[in-house]
Amino acid sequence: MPEKRIGKVVKSNNHCDYVVELDDRLAVKTPPTTEDYAFGTFVKLESEQRHWAVGVIYNTQLFNPSFLNSGPRLASDPSPFFAPDLQSEMRTLLGVVLLGSLEFSSGQPYGVQGIPKVVVPIHTLVYRMSEEEIYQFHQDRSARTQFAYYGLLLNSGGVFAPHVLRHILDQVSPMFYGQQRRALEILSRELAWKLTLGAMNA
Repeated sequence: MPEKRIGKVVKSNNHCDYVVELDDRLAVKTPPTTEDYAFGTFVKLESEQRHWAVGVIYNTQLFNPSFLNSGPRLASDPSPFFAPDLQSEMRTLLGVVLLGSLEFSSGQPYGVQGIPKVVVPIHTLVYRMSEEEIYQFHQDRSARTQFAYYGLLLNSGGVFAPHVLRHILDQVSPMFYGQQRRALEILSRELAWKLTLGAMNA
């Protein structure tokens, strides 16, 4: 899967919770598709100078300033040439939880999972990660499977956090084999059971 830019950082809610503004056709020639920023998608935050962090999309918000606007409406489909300001104010905002970063040892990338130490600057570009990069992020420096951000995502991913975790486990488990895959599948089944019990008790 080729590298796909999806947007840029516009603000943060805390040290691990960032807001990304989705690229539209006014910002780039080829805007991202809905699959590029789907729920549970892994992303990397990078500038020309450095790689900053790895995160996952846990929420989406549609921002439309004209909603409930009591002003006059000229047409149901206004021309972008006569109303460029109104058109450009509509935004899609993505909630991204930072889960760690990618580092290198002897030229081989591996994941450092947990709360990032550095603050990601405003306007840092955000890209969808490839399957290979996701696999590398889930291996430590000794090439062992790791899933150390479990608690971090549960605490920072809002009300959808358990569902994001379940989606991630289903996505990541097939990348591994043997005992590593079995450990992730067991974790996924335990989380599914907890979600089922939570729905029954609601």
